[in-house]
Amino acid sequence: MSGPADTAWRVGSVSSISKETPSAARIVLDVDGWPGNDAGQHLDIRLTAPDGYTATRSYSIASAGPGMVVDLAVDKLPDGEVSPFLVDDVMAGDKLEVHGPLGGWFVWRPDAASSPVQLIGGGSGVVPLIAMLRSHHDTADATPFRLLYSLRSPEDTFFPEVLKDADVDYVYTRRAPDGWPTPAGRLTKDVLAASVFAAAEKPRVFLCGSTGFVETVAAWLVELGHDPRMIRTERFGGT
Repeated sequence: MSGPADTAWRVGSVSSISKETPSAARIVLDVDGWPGNDAGQHLDIRLTAPDGYTATRSYSIASAGPGMVVDLAVDKLPDGEVSPFLVDDVMAGDKLEVHGPLGGWFVWRPDAASSPVQLIGGGSGVVPLIAMLRSHHDTADATPFRLLYSLRSPEDTFFPEVLKDADVDYVYTRRAPDGWPTPAGRLTKDVLAASVFAAAEKPRVFLCGSTGFVETVAAWLVELGHDPRMIRTERFGGT
């Protein structure tokens, strides 16, 4: 879609901002000159204070394809420098400097590959995977897709309207919905094995979350027989 990473800084206008989870906001930007982006890419946002101090952070893009609309979901970190401003202070009509799209490794493009795609997201690490699910749906791609989503509680679900039509296995780590068949708890190797495409199916795996989550799950996948060369990982860390 976008080819090589774009090096230009552009000004995006916030067309809408809404509460996504108790700690996160969904921000929709109209970015004049945006070249479109592939599913899984990210961008940088740069904030500049009145005294000239700047802070730049990277955020995954939850949308994909052509056009100048960019969909983001930003989770606020209490000790963060940028995310609290984006979640609590930004309003529709505000202008934000953006740089991108960036990244070409953690990317899914519609293709005719026969191997299935396994998505694994922890918390807000699901955001770039949402872009992949959207692209998969919008292009009517026939590749089998499956998502394993580890999150704290039902209220912490990102983009539920996208997930309702996807093949999703949920792992609730702190509180499960009423009547959920399994108690809340951290993802385990056994649950992982039961919730992803088997290694024999040679899936392409896209894994995103905190550093500890990604490293643990990636190691488990290899122990379960998955080819490390088929596992692509990305850590979130925007503050």
